[in-house]
Amino acid sequence: MNKLPEIVYLAEQVREMDRLAIEEQGILGIDLMRKAGLAVFKIIQNNYAEYDVTVFCGAGNNAGDGYVVAKLALEAGLKVTVCYLSIPDNLRGDAHAAYQDYIQAGGVASSFSLITAINKGVIIDALLGTGLNRDVSGTYAQAIELINYSACPVISVDIPSGLNADTGDLMGCAVKADYTVSFIGLKQGMFTGFAAEYCGNIIFDSLDILDDALKHIKHSARIISQPCFPKRHQCTHKGNNGHVLVVGGDTGFSGAIRLAAEAALRIGAGLVSVATRQSHAGLINVGRPEIMCHGVEHVDELNLLIEKATIVVIGPGLGQMKWGKEMISQVIVSGKPIVVDADGLNLLANKGFNFDNWVLTPHPGEAARLLKCSTSEIAKDRYTAVSKLQHKYGGIVVLKGAGTLVHTGEEIAISTTGNPGMASGGMGDTLTGMIAGLFAQGLNLESATTSAVYIHGKAADLSAQQQGEIGLLASDLMPFIRKLVNE
Repeated sequence: MNKLPEIVYLAEQVREMDRLAIEEQGILGIDLMRKAGLAVFKIIQNNYAEYDVTVFCGAGNNAGDGYVVAKLALEAGLKVTVCYLSIPDNLRGDAHAAYQDYIQAGGVASSFSLITAINKGVIIDALLGTGLNRDVSGTYAQAIELINYSACPVISVDIPSGLNADTGDLMGCAVKADYTVSFIGLKQGMFTGFAAEYCGNIIFDSLDILDDALKHIKHSARIISQPCFPKRHQCTHKGNNGHVLVVGGDTGFSGAIRLAAEAALRIGAGLVSVATRQSHAGLINVGRPEIMCHGVEHVDELNLLIEKATIVVIGPGLGQMKWGKEMISQVIVSGKPIVVDADGLNLLANKGFNFDNWVLTPHPGEAARLLKCSTSEIAKDRYTAVSKLQHKYGGIVVLKGAGTLVHTGEEIAISTTGNPGMASGGMGDTLTGMIAGLFAQGLNLESATTSAVYIHGKAADLSAQQQGEIGLLASDLMPFIRKLVNE
């Protein structure tokens, strides 16, 4: 992925930016369309210079962009085929002007119904833009199926046709693009949910619209940038770097708490203690003696450990039995900053707590339990889901998954790091320890959370680069966590 702006917008906001460019900056709509088409054609020149070009055009301005691309490809001497799904003479305004330019240049357009297969070349998807508000059906669905079946490289104009620009959900079906060239403002739906599967490499072009005319339009979310940590002072001691307490690990569930504790150490916490069941307190630090383990059977044994802690992690391996319920209740009433994961979240689902000083880290299944809805409802609109979670429970909420979202209470931040190899046990436990470890070193909860989410995904990416995504373990991240926090 190339360097992208760090702010994203709703589709409606980008349309407003387009209007302002035309009405207040005096830019002609057809000029914006030509610039957009040129941005797409540059991808063809840079990656598919000798390929035949097949352009699929729909009914709106997205189709106009497609006709611009077709004209440029034709003028460059490439073999061009244009398939339309809406009769070109029915196009209006700039889109119709772009079509006429293509025809006057010697181009030919054919109805999609005449196309039965595409066996070679590069495909330009200019079917549907960001205004799609219902599921794709009919000939558009057939065209998308043909495009995806072709196995040809695909460049989508502005957004893959069928992908919801605001949510990242599929509108029935969507084009799987190798490149998506987005204009004026990035759309938030391109960075979470199904977007990673469908957008491919995202390229951004502002179309030379001046920022001053658009600055009053507030972005809907931001992309998390790589954090930078200051170098430690020479006289630093472990007390300066905080004390993380990890509470969990009911009988038979010691692995999760070990991962959380080690991750807190690897990201730089000065001290890490574990409060767990007596039966395996002596086993958790085998191979990692830096973890201080305490067997805790009753809540009164927990109080002294909480008092010494800078921040408390609750949930990894906690279980949902009496012991786990007692532990989480004691941690919550302590008033200490908390990171909650796993069974801690499942226990919260039956409570009505709202706490400003905690971080909740649900995956979609846990989010569904917290909101008392289905997992499919979470997937349909992850932005709305994370907003509802934050409103209901307070604090900072991390909705994990492809395109992890962090709701800070003020805004939504999006992670673009991570890969499918992270779909394995223990990854969430590692993240909770990382968040707590950064907070212990002096970051506020917001910075600790967004930084940990970025590093967590990036560490997984670096590990996958070496040995692949399949078989990636949470413990494989540890050396990369250390490397990244020192960059």
